[in-house]
Amino acid sequence: MAIHLQAHAFAGNPLRSTKLVQSPNSALEKLKSLLLRGSEEDSTLEVKILAFRKGRPLAQSLDPVGDSPPVWHLSWISPSQFKEVSVDSFVYLGSGEGEDEAYWAVEVADTATYRLGSGSDGFSFVELRTLMVATDWADTGAMGELSIAGHARALLDWHRTSRFCGHCGSITVPIDAGRRKQCSDESCKKKIYPRVDPVVIMLVIDKENDRALLSRQSRFVPRMWSCLAGFIEPGESLEEAVRRETWEETGIEVGQVVYHSSQPWPVGPSSMPCQLMVGFFAYAKSFEIRVDKAELEDAQWHDREDVKRALIVADYKKAQRTAAIRVNEMCKGVEKGQSLSADFKVESDKFSPMFIPGPFAIAHHLISSWAHDECAPRELGVDQRQPSSVSNL
Repeated sequence: MAIHLQAHAFAGNPLRSTKLVQSPNSALEKLKSLLLRGSEEDSTLEVKILAFRKGRPLAQSLDPVGDSPPVWHLSWISPSQFKEVSVDSFVYLGSGEGEDEAYWAVEVADTATYRLGSGSDGFSFVELRTLMVATDWADTGAMGELSIAGHARALLDWHRTSRFCGHCGSITVPIDAGRRKQCSDESCKKKIYPRVDPVVIMLVIDKENDRALLSRQSRFVPRMWSCLAGFIEPGESLEEAVRRETWEETGIEVGQVVYHSSQPWPVGPSSMPCQLMVGFFAYAKSFEIRVDKAELEDAQWHDREDVKRALIVADYKKAQRTAAIRVNEMCKGVEKGQSLSADFKVESDKFSPMFIPGPFAIAHHLISSWAHDECAPRELGVDQRQPSSVSNL
């Protein structure tokens, strides 16, 4: 059976969807006041700060209950712990339901001043990808925390990579509580907005022969196959990008393009703080594959039953449980620094010649929706508030 989500991983941010009860600048003035006081009196004001170190959010993990795996949570810290940090380093994430609830994020230095996340205190700075795999996608609260962490990391990474004005080269300064930046040169004053890099990701379908085109990149783990994807070029529509990328990478000509859903992706390359994955079904007009070896290792047609088998055999819950246990160990200071990539295998005891990315990726839902014949607009594998669009442009 297909795995259905209320929202993709990193979407459905509960802070962004909450009605703002205070403006970002009003929240910033309150934060300045609390940082100047530097006392514990701020605990009743519900001002919470999420610390990051080298792009990793501070997390804690609750021990398992019964047969359930451990559950991680974001660790929100009082402003009194950051009295030596410049107020310009904070970014406003949003407000909660209460009048004084405000949520912030900040990148902290790896120095003796900040002993947070040592493992001995029950906290750890954990890679966002690790938390992504460790998240129970059926747990709405956990998915909400993951989306908050993704939003925060995207903003902080954008601040790190936008220190200078692209127009005149002067230093930029944060405005609107870190949600925007502005050139410091009085003769320029150019406003800069958070960067989002749009990417089309598509499952190319041979409708007549009931098969789908899957590809491999050299960086993939052995036997993993996924959808084609590529960045949108200036002056190009989404539909045009789907057709161009498919043709360039595989030599396949695409006709009809059908929108599926979209997913923010803040765990891509560090030079691109937040990609937006825009997912499509693309229907092939030609079928002979000509792989661009500079882009792909391989591309092949796979029939529906083979894809179904790969989805059934894969044990995504096992990968989630293993990652959750590792996060729990990290928060206890156990095996700190060990690479976790080997533990993210999704294979069960049954062998399959291929496997598909897990439910945290939009590629999984594109492939799964097609494999289970759920391509109708209201059965796309994620909750659709707007109808899908069909384009023949």
